[in-house]
Amino acid sequence: MSDTPPPLAFTGERYHPEQPREMAYEHWHRYAFAQPLAAGRRVLDAACGEGYGAALLAGTAASVLAIDLAPEAVAHARVRYPHPRLRFEVGDATRLDGVAEASIDLVLSFETLEHLADHDGLLAAFARVLAPGGLLLLSTPDRRTYSELPGHHNPHHVRELDRTEFEALLARHFPCVRLYGQRLMSHSMLWCLRGEPGPTACFTQDGAGLKPGLEAAPIYHLAACARERDTLAGLPALSWFADREQSLYAHYQQVIGELLATDRYAHTLRQRLREAGLPDGP
Repeated sequence: MSDTPPPLAFTGERYHPEQPREMAYEHWHRYAFAQPLAAGRRVLDAACGEGYGAALLAGTAASVLAIDLAPEAVAHARVRYPHPRLRFEVGDATRLDGVAEASIDLVLSFETLEHLADHDGLLAAFARVLAPGGLLLLSTPDRRTYSELPGHHNPHHVRELDRTEFEALLARHFPCVRLYGQRLMSHSMLWCLRGEPGPTACFTQDGAGLKPGLEAAPIYHLAACARERDTLAGLPALSWFADREQSLYAHYQQVIGELLATDRYAHTLRQRLREAGLPDGP
């Protein structure tokens, strides 16, 4: 067998770990949030896509079953991410054929819901395979902030939900839900370098001054769902994600630097045109 995974073309339907900056922050953050929850657990990654997230969780999980409807994605992942506790299979997340009832401790399904029409079928399948004390992590974009307000259309999405619709769907299948919002934001961070850390403090500045908490409309929602309230008790109230290279901010600085250099060059050209007695603009 070749050590080179079969090529998996980037179409925009699924994230590839080679994609930089904004997409990387959003997608890796969800799996980073899930990683400590996967330790020692039987994990199902439903609609695993390229497979990078399932591979991350396999490092600490008791086992990871990663399924995807696309045979080419599964073939790619099997070669790229070999691991003794990780299995990639072709499967339908709305059916989960071959996954026994109450056999999974942690179900993940990130950015899957919006690609399907049968939302209740998906949630019912997840509820069926979750063991007692099990946890579901499910993410999806908010239709209002992802699509309607910016006028954006994702051709791969079949049915998006707003927050009210999403919460109503979750309530039909799980009695206990904790809902998180996710979006990229510019912020300044202060973190404890020495001494015992205390509680987290967040502030938002607006025209009236400072307000406690984060006041921003989420682009995505991530729901933690369970049958028992105690299952949600240890989940964090807030989660940050960053890369060591600060690639998004570095790219921003690079682009701004290029724009400033172009502006300086244009200013110099206009000055030379004026000195030559020529018009410096249209």
